[in-house]
Amino acid sequence: MKFLKPVITSLLDSLRDLLPIILVIGFFQMVILQQPIPNFGEILVGIIFVVIGLTLFVQGLNMGLFPIGETMAHAFASKGSLTWLLLFAFALGFGTTVAEPALIAVAGEAANVAAIGNMIENNEQSRESYAFGLRITVAISVGFAIVIGVFRIIKGWPIQYLIIGGYMGVVVMTIFAPKEIIGIAYDSGGVTTSTITVPLVTALGVGLASSIKGRNPMIDGFGLIAFASLTPMIFVMAYGMVV
Repeated sequence: MKFLKPVITSLLDSLRDLLPIILVIGFFQMVILQQPIPNFGEILVGIIFVVIGLTLFVQGLNMGLFPIGETMAHAFASKGSLTWLLLFAFALGFGTTVAEPALIAVAGEAANVAAIGNMIENNEQSRESYAFGLRITVAISVGFAIVIGVFRIIKGWPIQYLIIGGYMGVVVMTIFAPKEIIGIAYDSGGVTTSTITVPLVTALGVGLASSIKGRNPMIDGFGLIAFASLTPMIFVMAYGMVV
């Protein structure tokens, strides 16, 4: 019974979080469109799967990803090696981004559109090469972003100046980048901060700020995700200029 109680609580929390979406879709389908919901049985089963999956995902974050991120941040801070800490930060940003399902999907779609628009040859090898290059570019940019974020935490630099400078760079590059790549670049900033990257990177920042004397986890620990959203836009536009 002690084991079932938190599971039931998590399921109810997930259902509560999804309820607004269900109500909105139901309202527009029944009241505005005035049509019955198609394949209601399949949709209901799908909603149940989503509730179960969301519950397991949140529990997995709390049990696995958040603790390991904070633990490793504490360990590297205690070791006192800046080089290894920055290498770990880059590897973490790169590795989590390469594994992002959203990025894989967007890169594949971008390659298909590029092939249809005659930007690249319309064959499987060219599409795969374009998508792979885009994924690697974004992953490198996120790794670079996490390094900057970690260095900022160590030095105690104000985040707003770095963010303002970064977005000024985005605006300038938008003027010179090929128009076909601008939308993809802007979307890349969003898809990188998804299911795998956000928990580990957030835990790294909070754990590192907690381990350094004089740093406030609330003030200094957060902000890494902002860098992870910013740098892909710059790197992908540069990738578009080169490719």
